[in-house]
Amino acid sequence: MRIIAGSAKGKTLVSPPDARTRPTSDRAREGLFSSLDSEFESLVGLNFLDLFAGSGAVGVEAYSRGAAIVHAVESDGDMGNVAISNFQLVKSAAGSYRVFHTKVDRFLESDHAGEKGRYDIIFMDPPYELSNGVIEELLATIVAKNLLQPRGIVAIERESKSRAFTWPAELEEIKVRSYGQGSIYYGGYSASVLP
Repeated sequence: MRIIAGSAKGKTLVSPPDARTRPTSDRAREGLFSSLDSEFESLVGLNFLDLFAGSGAVGVEAYSRGAAIVHAVESDGDMGNVAISNFQLVKSAAGSYRVFHTKVDRFLESDHAGEKGRYDIIFMDPPYELSNGVIEELLATIVAKNLLQPRGIVAIERESKSRAFTWPAELEEIKVRSYGQGSIYYGGYSASVLP
C-alpha cells in the first residue's frame, strides 16, 4: 500500500504484521478521496477523524493531502503503533495528527473528540462483523456530541453484501459507492436540520 497523493505521495505504508485488521483497499481509498475532493475541492485545512483506524492508511492519506488536524482512533496497541509509524512518513505536513489508543465509543464520549472543534470528515471502517446496531449507536453519539460540522461528511465502509444500517434522523445518506467486497456509505446532515 502506498500514499496516493499529497506531500508524501508514493511512500510505502507500513503494513499490519498480521490479519487482525482489514486495510481499506487502494481502490476504495482512491475512490473515497475522489469523492471527498468532489465535495470539498481540497482537504487542506479540514479536520479529519479516522475511526477504527487500523494501520492509519486513510488518516495518513488525509494528512498527506493537507488536513489541518487528523485524529486516528485504534483500540489495538500494536496497530496503533503501526499507524504512528505511517503518520511519521509524512514529513512536510502543515497540520497535526494524533493517534488515540482507545475504543471508538469511549473516544467519542471523551473530551478529546471535540477539543479541536468539529470534524469536517469522519471516516469509519469498523470490522465487517460489527453489527449495524453498534454503527447506529456511534452515529447517534456523533450527532448528540455535535462532532460533525454542519456541512460535514460521514463516510462508512461496510461489506457490500451486508444489510444497510439506518442513519439517525438528523443525517441522511448522500450516496453509496462499491469497491468489490467493500462499499462506502456517505452521509451528512439533512437539509431540514441545517440553519
